[in-house]
Amino acid sequence: MPNPSPPRAAVLTATALLLLAALAGCGDDGGSADEDLSAQKLSWKDCPEPSESEGGGDAPSPLPDGDDWKCATLKAPLDWERPKGDTIGIALIRAQASGAEDRRIGSLLFNFGGPGGSGVTTLPAFGKDYDGLRTRYDLVSFDPRGVGRSAGVTCEDSEQLDEYFQQDATPDDEAEQRTLLDSTKDFNKACEKNSGKLLPHVRTTDAARDMDLIRQVLGDDELHYFGISYGTELGGVYAHLFPEKVGRAVFDAVVDPTQNSEQGSLGQAKGFQLALDNFAEDCASKAEECPLGDSAQDVKDRIATLLKDLDGKPIPGIFPRRLTQTAATSGIAQSLYSKEFWEYLTEGLQQAYDGDGKVLMLLSDSMNGRNQDGEYSNISAANVSINCADDKPRYTAADVTAKLPEFRKASAVFGDYLAWGMVGCTDWAVAGAADHPDVSAPGSAPILVVGNTGDPATPYEGARKMVDSLGKGVGVELTYKGQGHGAYDSGNTCVRDAVNGYLLNGKVPPTGTVCS
Repeated sequence: MPNPSPPRAAVLTATALLLLAALAGCGDDGGSADEDLSAQKLSWKDCPEPSESEGGGDAPSPLPDGDDWKCATLKAPLDWERPKGDTIGIALIRAQASGAEDRRIGSLLFNFGGPGGSGVTTLPAFGKDYDGLRTRYDLVSFDPRGVGRSAGVTCEDSEQLDEYFQQDATPDDEAEQRTLLDSTKDFNKACEKNSGKLLPHVRTTDAARDMDLIRQVLGDDELHYFGISYGTELGGVYAHLFPEKVGRAVFDAVVDPTQNSEQGSLGQAKGFQLALDNFAEDCASKAEECPLGDSAQDVKDRIATLLKDLDGKPIPGIFPRRLTQTAATSGIAQSLYSKEFWEYLTEGLQQAYDGDGKVLMLLSDSMNGRNQDGEYSNISAANVSINCADDKPRYTAADVTAKLPEFRKASAVFGDYLAWGMVGCTDWAVAGAADHPDVSAPGSAPILVVGNTGDPATPYEGARKMVDSLGKGVGVELTYKGQGHGAYDSGNTCVRDAVNGYLLNGKVPPTGTVCS
């Protein structure tokens, strides 16, 4: 994305969706709000193929029991301060509950993170993981405003993005710094030119208000919610705004709501380094010879050498593009979102050592939202637009240079990469809202907060900070001792049982529960 760091709190499914191309989509709408939007009736229809902005691909496959996914478009105010003004369309997808009607609890709304990820494509792609929850809920997700078919933000075109992502995002001298800053400024100007009317209205608070409108239109008295990654921040903001409307809610892969954007980037540098350390240890501990090195340190040293070499001499990637240092770094980061993808990292590194950068470039492409046809979803544009609208701090090259030693200490591999990502909002057209989100939610129902000790993108410590910030009696912490981004989709039985027990039966696990 224009910010060379991974999307803040990016969700694992962004990797899997783009690698496996298992996507689906929905429609768009707009106009003026002459009626009470909470009283609108949705027209549920078969889902079309996903739009280019959602990543392309096929319409969603039928559910395990043969039922079809259905899509609709919700009208929401463009500006929540002018609810009777212009409207935008919010794309929705739903699978109706499979169990008996008298057992149905309501709708369970999902947000899978990013920010910038399409819920309309993600939910059906991973619907089997949540089919047990469908026995008592309608499963519902959406493209948040600015994302996919929900008035998706448009910045640069695919050809321009190819050029952008080929640049050096970790400059070594003033000339390279100027190139990076100019390129970032050009991207931000393109966003303003193509989507300027929307940019002030894609804040997380706006999306949270959209969620409450979705709740009302679906006919639910409370919002039952499953937020993953950035979706935990969105859920926390919703709980702050509407604590009395929170039903059964789960936060998985938890964002630290107390951090500003610099602290978040530094935390990710530490988190990705931890994940890389774990990957290297895993490789070195195997009974058979590790193909990447004789020890964990050797594995990491060879990776560092590869990246240094690529800075001066990129290797062939996916023709006609070459694998640069930046593309390789983002590809490595992407593979650390799930232990299931460590095998692709091993393969990609082996090939890169032999001069072939295809696998690492494919991983990098998935990070940036590029499909095999060379077209980009709008995840990068949406990610930077939402982050810059949310985050008040603006950083200069001098700020980054001063912080580089701290970032390099956190991670020799990812430090520069994530530090320079902080300049992504410097020339943004809209002022950021706050240093960090307010998620205090006194009076809310219990919210189950699930932290993963090996999470690279949302480090484990954020779960405790979320629990504390939600307030006494609201956050209930559950720890998963595992690897990758998130816990529920890891397949761990202990985590699944705890989450399902709460969502399906209202059974809150004891705070401090540990699953391994």
